[in-house]
Amino acid sequence: MSRLVMKFGGTSVGDVERIARVARLVAAERKPGRALAVVVSAMSGETDRLVQLARGAAGEGAGSQPLSSAEFTDEYDVVVSAGEQVTTGLLALALRRIGVPARSWQNWQIPVRTDAAHSKARVAEIPEEEIGASIDSGVVAVVPGFQGVTSEDRITTLGRGGSDTSAVALAAALKAVRCDIYTDVDGVYTTDPRIVAKARRIEKISYEEMLEMASLGAKVLQTRSVELAFAKRVPVRVLSSFVEPGAPNPGTLVCSEDEIVEKQVVSGVAYSRDEAKVTLLGVEDHPGVAADIFGRLADANINVDMIVQSEARQPGLQNIVFTCPDRDAARAVEAIEGAKEKIGVEDIHLRRDVAKVSVIGIGMRSQVGVARTMFTALAQKGVNIEAIATSEIKISVLIDAAYTELAVRALHTAYGLDAN
Repeated sequence: MSRLVMKFGGTSVGDVERIARVARLVAAERKPGRALAVVVSAMSGETDRLVQLARGAAGEGAGSQPLSSAEFTDEYDVVVSAGEQVTTGLLALALRRIGVPARSWQNWQIPVRTDAAHSKARVAEIPEEEIGASIDSGVVAVVPGFQGVTSEDRITTLGRGGSDTSAVALAAALKAVRCDIYTDVDGVYTTDPRIVAKARRIEKISYEEMLEMASLGAKVLQTRSVELAFAKRVPVRVLSSFVEPGAPNPGTLVCSEDEIVEKQVVSGVAYSRDEAKVTLLGVEDHPGVAADIFGRLADANINVDMIVQSEARQPGLQNIVFTCPDRDAARAVEAIEGAKEKIGVEDIHLRRDVAKVSVIGIGMRSQVGVARTMFTALAQKGVNIEAIATSEIKISVLIDAAYTELAVRALHTAYGLDAN
């Protein structure tokens, strides 16, 4: 008996008509010798509504002292996890209506065990015996994504986009042949089709490339879900939920590098406008300074990306530039400003109108001239580079945000990614 996990996001189950289409897609995957489990998100907009209810009940914006984080987060998870429970019941009913045996499984019934980090929990274990036996008998299991339970049976949630992670974790536990993630796009593209009309769908992409693209701004899959798929070697297929059964829907397969015969030098171009650039001028140049600076940022829970260090004009001083998410920029400056004299920093500059543009490809490992192609293409368009970061399969540059779309189009063409 082979097992398949299917996952449907909020837009895919946005109303009763869309849930009926999902039921037809699930029914079409039922074949002799195949067992099915389906992971669903809350209906689109429902989680946001529940979040506002929870915050209102906790006293946010009510003029009184709101609850502390410790008093709030565990019950917050109880409230915001309710949306997925509704969807499981609705899809199970829709499946039964068309003659498909189905039942909903709540996370405490399986159970999906997580740690106790409420609102950002991580999956620890999923016992597969009971749910596995049920789906092997021919009953489709409908499971809520985004959530789990602690060892004390308290409800937890996995954070925004956590249903992708739920689906991959369940596929790993069930030893499924694949995890199919249905969404509002028909696969992973070489770049954002809204910017580049000639962007094309990628047939196969490696875990490493997908992980870089997800972390660099491509929002098709949640980063943690790709990390888990990579670690557990779960093949993941991204495809559209807005098709009828039988219509062409090949999607994109995220798999091991070994399964990709033709390895592109560059597979895709990603971008992120949620960036800020922080420049520390006149930093004392001695051992331990960088550790102090970035230790303070880590303590403030600020994720730092690009880091550039260079000598200042005065002897014994250096300049340090780093980037962080724009939403964390003010806190990053505050974390350093409060200890400026102790660290030995003369001045701090913050710039928020910047963007990060990246090229990703496993072929970079064995190809020379990739960086030259990038820098030449940007120079020909008059795009100035403010910072550079590289890995084995990625080159990222920081540029003025006004040039984002121009840079993406130029790089997409320069690396031969435009569709014919």
